[in-house]
Amino acid sequence: MNTPKTLNIRSKNFLNLITTNWESLDENQKLVLSKIWKVLTYKWQLQILFNLPFLFWWLMDISLVKVHEFDLRLLSYLNLPNWALSLIGFGQSSS
Repeated sequence: MNTPKTLNIRSKNFLNLITTNWESLDENQKLVLSKIWKVLTYKWQLQILFNLPFLFWWLMDISLVKVHEFDLRLLSYLNLPNWALSLIGFGQSSS
């Protein structure tokens, strides 16, 4: 059974394994891996940057009542069909 101590030891061993492998690489391999890491993290940063406005609006929608009321009012002005409203959770049951 995993206990917090064994999990902690495993994570330390994993980090230790990574650092020892990194130190055993030559300079060209380190350079290539660091460039790959920079490209990956750049893509992640760009994705987070693109999603920040939506995250900000979602947080405001959750925390501020006026923003949520505006969203509902905007949906009512769009005059969407019932099937589209039901997809986003605002449709009335057709009984």
